[in-house]
Amino acid sequence: SYLNVLEQPLLKLEGGENGYRRGLFASSSRVGSGDLLYAFEALHNDGPWDRGDDFRKLNGILRYSRGDVRSGYDVTFMGYDAEWLSTDQVPLRAITDGSIGRYGLIDPSDGGQSHRYSLSFAGQRSRGSSLSRVEAYAIDSRLDLFSNFTYFLDDPVNGDQFEQVDDRRVFGLEASRQWAFAWQGREVESRVGLTGRHDDIGDVSLYHTTARRRLESVRADAVQQTSGALYAQAGVQWTPWLRTTAGLRGDAYRFDVESIEPRNSGVETATLLSPKLTAVLGPWRRSELYLNFGTGFHSNDARGATITVDPVSGEPAERVDPLVRSKGGELGLRTLALPGTHATVALWGLDIDSELLFVGDAGNTEAGRPSRRVGVELAVDVSPRPWLTLDASYAYSRGRFRDDDSVGDRIPGAVEGVAAAGIAARSGRCLGGVRLRRFGGRPLIEDDSVRSDSSTLVTAQAGYRLGKRWQVKLDVFNLFDAKVTDIDYFYRSRLRGEDEAGVEDIHTHPVEPRTLRVGVTAAF
Repeated sequence: SYLNVLEQPLLKLEGGENGYRRGLFASSSRVGSGDLLYAFEALHNDGPWDRGDDFRKLNGILRYSRGDVRSGYDVTFMGYDAEWLSTDQVPLRAITDGSIGRYGLIDPSDGGQSHRYSLSFAGQRSRGSSLSRVEAYAIDSRLDLFSNFTYFLDDPVNGDQFEQVDDRRVFGLEASRQWAFAWQGREVESRVGLTGRHDDIGDVSLYHTTARRRLESVRADAVQQTSGALYAQAGVQWTPWLRTTAGLRGDAYRFDVESIEPRNSGVETATLLSPKLTAVLGPWRRSELYLNFGTGFHSNDARGATITVDPVSGEPAERVDPLVRSKGGELGLRTLALPGTHATVALWGLDIDSELLFVGDAGNTEAGRPSRRVGVELAVDVSPRPWLTLDASYAYSRGRFRDDDSVGDRIPGAVEGVAAAGIAARSGRCLGGVRLRRFGGRPLIEDDSVRSDSSTLVTAQAGYRLGKRWQVKLDVFNLFDAKVTDIDYFYRSRLRGEDEAGVEDIHTHPVEPRTLRVGVTAAF
């Protein structure tokens, strides 16, 4: 969501260590009976890596709007373009034996480029107690990504680098109407709607490369994917302390794949109904209980729905369900009972019939095992003084596969505990804050014999306002220079000189060290 109008033009310049530079300009003007919002951003960053990323990004927005949130419309153009070199995850053994440094890399030609341009329309109109809304969009996007995660395991001569290409146009529409009325003396809010989307993916391909030079095509496909849905919901205030909302959504998908391997071409369709229900009890003493339950789904990569042979080995491959059912529920309490305090606690659970996995470097799709996740989430926001805000949150989840398998029941990569806390203060011309974020350990393989370490990061910010127009700000990331990681995987890879069978190892990507950035903002 964007503002339609800025009170005054904004210019922001930032600079920092490791080649970080950012400039942002944003403003709005009155044009006819509407408002024109425009903004442009340019960014460059190398990062702390032994070979800088030379990441360059251009970002812009142009929006014309008329009316307000009750009756009006806006037309928005957004553009994004970026290119970069990439320091991906590396085998822990290479850091341990000194082959590379903590911020080193294996394949210096990894990287990519991407763009995304979109044009969208959103309009709403109210009549009495009803509100109608229509949204439409068109997107042009392309991603060209070079990666090498196993190095010389599959091809000891040229290496295992691969290129992924995704070039697509997307068209979408959503329309809805909501209204309020009385039914047998009870307040009712209803909403109906429809949504549709078409992805014209002219090129979604995988190539075996070396130093970004294509050696062979692993698979090349064109995909036409169309989806649509109808939904309806109604909320009823049954009593002063009980209200419910019930809904039903029906989705339909059509996948049409044209592959260079004719046996992997085909058309597949799927439909699914998803009921939803919410009940809220209260408020009592500025507190209320709520219960959510519903079914949903996640869609699979279209190529997995039509595949018959593995594009690498040529062996028979099993197709996967296009839409995979999920069921979820949540029981929670939210309260404002304590002065200046907002607190929530929730217990939740989620069942997924299959943890589908697209293996990008092999070009095939694997149907994973059914899973169950249960957890608890806590969040508290406190404002003991008008100038001071404190917040803290904690979430714990337990993820397990639901079937019996001798390899184990843990879900690799499923984080078990996440905590965050912060203090923010603003007094006169000064502002500042400190935030902490902690990710707990997680299993890296199904039997939990290999785990990642936990990580704790602290960031800090301080700022000072110079008059009405100028503000100076200092950001410090990773304040205590923690030597932790933000990525950990466990799989087999091979470096030059190692056994042809490769080595199973943790592959890691370190968090950036302590980094300082300074910014100046001018409002004029």
